[in-house]
Formats: sequence, structure tokens, C-alpha cells
Amino acid sequence: MKIPVLNKKGKTIEEISVSPEVFEEKGNEAVVHQVIRAQLAAARRGTAKTKTRAEVSGGGRKPWRQKGTGRARIGSIRAPHWVGGGTVFGPLPRDYSFHVPRKMRRLALRSILSAKAREGRLIVIDDFGLSEPKTKEAAKILKNLNVTDKAIVMVDKGQEVIEKSVRNIASVKVIYSSEINAYDLLDNEYLVMTRAALNSVEEALAK
Repeated sequence: MKIPVLNKKGKTIEEISVSPEVFEEKGNEAVVHQVIRAQLAAARRGTAKTKTRAEVSGGGRKPWRQKGTGRARIGSIRAPHWVGGGTVFGPLPRDYSFHVPRKMRRLALRSILSAKAREGRLIVIDDFGLSEPKTKEAAKILKNLNVTDKAIVMVDKGQEVIEKSVRNIASVKVIYSSEINAYDLLDNEYLVMTRAALNSVEEALAK
């Protein structure tokens, strides 16, 4: 597969051949779904906690004697059916994450990248041409690239100027190529990659 490389004005300067192992994957929706579930589950804090009747303060003394009052017997004012009582089967701190094999994660990434390449939503830019961080200039470049929706800009290590220029644009998220993940790729309509980031991704995901 060949992908056009654009300059900062949105003009095609050349076409490059990309790895078919990475950008021509048939795709597997079931694997992508599983990987996304795992990623979202791992992001859950799992800190919800309610107190049982043993943990609620108070209730050490029996409210009234067992017999003779005409009222129902009760052992503690912190029983679950009393106001202010403990909770039955409430949430406890837990870890929601589960393991997904490395091969599945890599397959999911190749599937999404291939889909974006086929649909024309993968944009490779030769260079942003910024010598210092300039958000206004970065926004203009993205407009030249016809990025009209949510986008993720992927840069390589050492391209901090691009990162600082793009990160303040509301509809754009910037990540390093080493941070590539299935959720961010699916959550954004466009993927804009520098040539250096493209090379890093190809090297990392090639079989």
C-alpha cells in the first residue's frame, strides 16, 4: 500500500510504501472490542466503598429488651434495614483490569490503523516546520490537512515542539508513537502522523 506524504500546506510531496503487515490487516472486530474493554476496565479506579453493619459507627448497645415491649426484636440500630444502618452487598474496592495477550493488542492496533488507511483518515505529514511552539500555526496546518473532526496527532520522541504546539487545540490530542493505543485511535476520527512516528509504529507492529 502507498500513502501520500503531505507538507504543512496540505500538498502531496511524495507517496511512500508502508508495511502491508501493519496497514493492510484484514481486521478483527472481536479482538478490537476485547482490547478496548480491557483498556477501559484498566482505567477504572475501583475505589467505591460502602460500610457494612460491622463498620458503621454506633449500635453497640441493644436498643430495647428482647421481649415485652410489643415492638419487633432488634439487636443494633445499625442493622441494614434501619436508617443509617450498614449496606448489604455494597461495592468494595476492587481491580477491574484483566489481561489481554500482547498478540491481541498488536492485532487490534493493526486492524484500526488499516481501517483508517483504507478510509483515508490516516494522514502522514512530512514536517510541521515549527521552530518554536505556536498553537495558532499548528491549527492552521491541521486545517490545511483537511482535519475537520476530532483528531489524534502522533509524534515521535524529540518532537516536543510539535507536541506543545498541538496540545492546546480543543479537538486534538497529541501522543507519542510509543503511547499508541486502541482506544485513542478509535475515539478520534483522524490520525495525523509525522514521518518519524510512522516509521516507529511500523517497526513496533510489524510481525
